[in-house]
Amino acid sequence: MSDPKAPLSETEIDEAGLAGWRRSGDALVARFRSKTFAAGLELVNRIGAAAEAANHHPDVTLTYGAVEVRLSSHDVGAITIRDVRLAREISDQADSMRIAVTDP
Repeated sequence: MSDPKAPLSETEIDEAGLAGWRRSGDALVARFRSKTFAAGLELVNRIGAAAEAANHHPDVTLTYGAVEVRLSSHDVGAITIRDVRLAREISDQADSMRIAVTDP
């Protein structure tokens, strides 16, 4: 997994141990339940900062009570280690805010 643009196999994705994230086509998807719109917005801002730092940008949808995140390496058309790393960072940010991941 040293090449950041190498597509990951199903096994590699499973072995990454991303709790609450699921594969949907060529993307990793998670939904986070926020208790307020403001908390969801704060999570989106943290996701944005992490994405900028990683130079890897997810699709994010903010609604009242939820934030949905979709990660895919668009330049490769597949899931790569970049997606796994950012998924972990997003999960860590949500955990620090006590925002739970739910079934998408």
